[in-house]
Amino acid sequence: MKRPSWDEYFMEMAELTSTRSTCLRRQVGAIIVKDKHIIATGYNGAPKGLPHCEELGGCLREKLQIPSGERHELCRALHAEQNAIIQAATLGQSIEGATMYITHQPCVICSKMIINAGIKRVVVKNGYPDKLAQEMIEESNLNVEILS
Repeated sequence: MKRPSWDEYFMEMAELTSTRSTCLRRQVGAIIVKDKHIIATGYNGAPKGLPHCEELGGCLREKLQIPSGERHELCRALHAEQNAIIQAATLGQSIEGATMYITHQPCVICSKMIINAGIKRVVVKNGYPDKLAQEMIEESNLNVEILS
């Protein structure tokens, strides 16, 4: 058995984290790592204590036929990246200079949060159809790598 690289190792953890997601459309996991230590994890789902989409009879975005990558504000869920950043803040952990491993490329809202949080490197496994997010990432000094 081949020993995984650090990127492969942390991406597998992001994938495992995504299995906690309650989103009916896309299960996403995120891990924030600094100095090869996990600082925080996150997956997409409804805010603490609120019912999940499944409990409410389905996904609002599906009902409204909103295409993937558009109108992110019309969703009950926090994104995995948002939950990981919030978790780090709640625990008082600095994430400046950290690496974030995400199962999917971040949307524009998450991209802006990642940039402002001072995360310097993002490793993703899958793409996401958000052109504005890609443009903002390219304008910033954020290093985004696709792990194949």
